[in-house]
Amino acid sequence: MNKADDAPKAPFAPLPQNSFDGLALAKGLLRATPAAALATLARDTSYPFASLTSVATDSDGAPILLLSALAHHTKNLCADPRASLLLAEGGKGDPLAHPRLTVVGRLAPTTEARARARFLRRHPKAALYADFPDFAFWRLEPEAAHLNGGFARAADYPGADLLTRIDDAESLIAKEEALLEEINAWPRERRGLLAQAAGADDALNWRAAGLDPEGLDLAAPQTTTRLAFVRRASDPAEWRKTLQAATEQAPAKD
Repeated sequence: MNKADDAPKAPFAPLPQNSFDGLALAKGLLRATPAAALATLARDTSYPFASLTSVATDSDGAPILLLSALAHHTKNLCADPRASLLLAEGGKGDPLAHPRLTVVGRLAPTTEARARARFLRRHPKAALYADFPDFAFWRLEPEAAHLNGGFARAADYPGADLLTRIDDAESLIAKEEALLEEINAWPRERRGLLAQAAGADDALNWRAAGLDPEGLDLAAPQTTTRLAFVRRASDPAEWRKTLQAATEQAPAKD
C-alpha cells in the first residue's frame, strides 16, 4: 500500500465551482415551500424572535404572509420591518443534509388583490380567517439570500436575483386565474403528470396554485411542489406551449 492510500480522506470533497445551479434551487425553495420560520426583532429587547408562518409568493417571487396584528412578530414588525425567513426542504434522514434558504428583507403590509388571491390559492383554509379585522397580508422585499443546498453547496445572492422578471408578462398575469382554472379542470391523472414532471408523487390530488413566466406552482394535501420551466414564457399562448413541453419531458416512472 502506498502513502497516498494511507492519507486520511475528507468526509466530502468540495464540489467544483458552478457544478450545481444554486440560484435555480434557491428559487425553487422560495416558490415551493409552504411554511417558514419568521425571525423578527423583539420590540422590547431587540433579541431575535422566531416564529412559524405560512408562506406564498407574489408573481415575482416575493414572499407573501398573512399575519395577525395580535401576534408578537407583527408587533415587532410594526416597530422594525427588518425580518428573515428560513425555508427548508423536508425529507428523510439528517435534516441538515436537505436544502434550505434564508431570505433577508423588510416586510410591509400590502392590499394588492393579487397578493391575497395568490396566498389563498396556496392556503385555501386561510380564507376562514383572512377577513378577520386583525389580519393583513404582508410582502417581504428580499434584500439578500443565503442558500445551503447540502454539504459543500452554499451560495449568497442579492435579493433581486431571487425575483422573477414580470414587466413583460402583464398579459400572462392578467390571465393567471383563468389558466389555473383551466388546468384544475383537467382529469386528476393529467394533473398528476405535471407533478411527475416536477419530480413529485403523481398519485396525489394536485391542483395548480400559481403561475409566472418561469413555471407553475402545484399543491396537494399536506405538500407542494414547483414545475420550473427551462425557458421563460411571458404570454399566455407561449406559456401553454412551454407547460406542455415540460410535461412531455417528465421522467418515466419506475
